[in-house]
Amino acid sequence: MEFTTLEWFFIALIFVWTGFVRTGLGFGGAALGLPFMLMIEDDLLYWLPIIGIHLLFFSSLTLSKALKQVDWAYLKRSLGWILPPMIVGVFGLVSLPTQWLVIFVYSITLFYAALWMLDKAIHSENSWVDRGLLVTGGYVAGTSLTGAPLMVAVFARHIDTHMLRNTLFVLWFILVSIKMSTFVMLSVKIEWETALMLIPVAAIGHVTGLKAHEFILHNSRVFKRVMGSMLLIVSSIGLGVTLLK
Repeated sequence: MEFTTLEWFFIALIFVWTGFVRTGLGFGGAALGLPFMLMIEDDLLYWLPIIGIHLLFFSSLTLSKALKQVDWAYLKRSLGWILPPMIVGVFGLVSLPTQWLVIFVYSITLFYAALWMLDKAIHSENSWVDRGLLVTGGYVAGTSLTGAPLMVAVFARHIDTHMLRNTLFVLWFILVSIKMSTFVMLSVKIEWETALMLIPVAAIGHVTGLKAHEFILHNSRVFKRVMGSMLLIVSSIGLGVTLLK
């Protein structure tokens, strides 16, 4: 891809933002970053491998000293429900028309944005609803890496708060490893140079997110309302432009 200087500037800001969200919340880097990326270049197969490389790199750094704070037992149980639909979603990503996938991402983001603006949460008190959310979240993660809020709703109910973020990072690492391996197997072009070039930029957001994690947890309602409003505007514009093409 050839981007203008101004576009590269906005790409850099977006990756600072995704790094901040990923470590600040423990999830949502792709969900809150992809709508902005698609406004610059509406090709999921261009952005997702770059996001995947960053997630593998930064989650490895975060987990290198925190593997004892992971709920391995629940993670193993949940993977049985997440992995099969996730793999189906990956193959859908490489076979479905780009416009359909872009519409799908904007629609999912609008759903999350509306929930956050209205201060509503996805939750479950039933094991079968949990499984439904895990299956749906796995499929969405396979197609776009934006299924985190659906799966977090289940994990947050079963895992102690102090272990939640690290357990989620292990989950993202496993899912993205499978996804990247599938990309390589299917000969999807991966922009390694661009991904590596953007790591120092994303590191700014990563470090800032680590420092802001506790603050965000204690002010998550305000944070999500502001982010929901912003995502609602961006995704509405992006969806409208995509539908008019």
